[in-house]
Amino acid sequence: MTRYIFTLIIALAAWTGMAASAITEKADSAYAADNFTEALTLYQQAMEADGPSAALWYNIGNTRYRLGETGQAILAYERSLRLDPTDRDTRANLDFVVSRTTDRPGDTGSFISNSADAIAASAAPNTWAWVALGIFALCIAAAAMYIFGSGVMLRKTGFFSAIVLLIATVAAVAIALRAASNATATDRAVITAGSTILSTSPREPKDRSEEAMMLHEGTRVTILDSVAAPGDASGLKWYDVSIDNHHRAWIKSSDVEVI
Repeated sequence: MTRYIFTLIIALAAWTGMAASAITEKADSAYAADNFTEALTLYQQAMEADGPSAALWYNIGNTRYRLGETGQAILAYERSLRLDPTDRDTRANLDFVVSRTTDRPGDTGSFISNSADAIAASAAPNTWAWVALGIFALCIAAAAMYIFGSGVMLRKTGFFSAIVLLIATVAAVAIALRAASNATATDRAVITAGSTILSTSPREPKDRSEEAMMLHEGTRVTILDSVAAPGDASGLKWYDVSIDNHHRAWIKSSDVEVI
């Protein structure tokens, strides 16, 4: 009985995979024929059937851009890179679309944090975890060389190699943790409204003095805090966001979407 159930599960999974693949093929055909609205609907159906993937988010990003939805395109590319940070096509398309947005924020973060993020983004979190494990195995081997080596030179080599490899292991673990944190962060968002006026306080600006700045679709922000809009039953929130190292203001949650 158990074998039949297992076989049924495998068959169902295979059928679901083939169904999602068929939908993706139809979506690709619609995209090639410039039927971008249909293509977007089909890509979204494929994602519902088979779950999110870097490839599907990439295709959705391309389709959104063709539909003129710059913010949603950037959002899709960012989500694709969270699943596969090594995909050069996705990163190239993201950089291209960002270059066509209206706003030009200044620097964000520090040189050290940006460098760490760049290193972490060069591979998936699991890859960095395996790298750390491999280096640690070499560290154990070097320690064994020091403990059981017969010659002075061999033991010295083992000793210093073990120290260097231990430091490298700690660094690789730190990078793996940072990569995992970046992949699951909920404080990064993209403005999806055509344009929006940010406020100096968590409410609609009453006059020009409470208007902080205007930002446009596709600008990426970092969410620092959030508060519920007073007297609003729709669930609207105000996000305290950082645009760059020198600009910070409040924006309505309906104008942005978290990556």
